[in-house]
Amino acid sequence: MTTATPFATGTNSTGVNALPTPPTGWPIGSYGTYEEAQRAVDHLADNKFPVADVTIVGIEPMIVERVTGRLTWGRVLGGGAASGAWFGLFVGLLLGLFSTGGALAPIVTGLVVGTVFGLASAATRYAATRGRRDFASVTQLVAGRYDVLSNPRSAERGKEMLTALAWRS
Repeated sequence: MTTATPFATGTNSTGVNALPTPPTGWPIGSYGTYEEAQRAVDHLADNKFPVADVTIVGIEPMIVERVTGRLTWGRVLGGGAASGAWFGLFVGLLLGLFSTGGALAPIVTGLVVGTVFGLASAATRYAATRGRRDFASVTQLVAGRYDVLSNPRSAERGKEMLTALAWRS
């Protein structure tokens, strides 16, 4: 895996352009899910197709927010207390490692203070919404479909291989 910077030029060690560029190639398959596109490329790889010539492209991107549950004061305060306690425990352990006295007092103090601050912080944030967002959610970026592209020199062969895979499925 290589890391590209916004100012990189040329190609990286794998021969891939380091700058963001639109994908090139001919479409050899189109799939409704990323998993199906992965399976198609895996089929190509298993059958000795030059998969270095293949690109999976997500078309029609959309942001999907999946609601995971309703927020109540109990859930908000419980989550705030838990996250504050973890942070306080971490700080208390660090202080305990470097203190000259006993290690237990800084750990307990960190745990208590972290819990109180976690509760206060969560309560403040939740109260500020005034009931306008009483649910928890997770946001994902997904595509409407996934196209598999191939270098023109091997596109016909790839298309035939993926057509054969579709007939078997």
